[in-house]
Amino acid sequence: MIGYVTLGVSDMDKAKTFYSELLHDLGAKVLLDMGRIAFIGESMSTPMLAVCIPFNEAPNHPGNGNMVAISVGSKEAVDAYYQKAIALGAVCDGQPGQRIEDQFYGAYVKDPDGNKLAFYVFG
Repeated sequence: MIGYVTLGVSDMDKAKTFYSELLHDLGAKVLLDMGRIAFIGESMSTPMLAVCIPFNEAPNHPGNGNMVAISVGSKEAVDAYYQKAIALGAVCDGQPGQRIEDQFYGAYVKDPDGNKLAFYVFG
């Protein structure tokens, strides 16, 4: 259903490096780089994350209530992706932990541009 999600950024090189390194273990890489926008994922036929300089060239602004959630497969992986994101320059927006009884385990960060990410596993 979802083809790609786009995040506005202020520095394309920094954003491509951050997301390529962060999502490398999930098989993601820069698939298409068009200068102002780059698509990161496993393949052009699976859901991707795009980073871009806003079309109107005004500063990017993270949305209040917007978030990209990335399924990573296990509680240990949630912890690892959270730590990796922090090491790559993200800031904590909610440490790893059980959220909804035994149904949801997640962690939250904001990327270097302030875009909110979640790493999670259900169950």
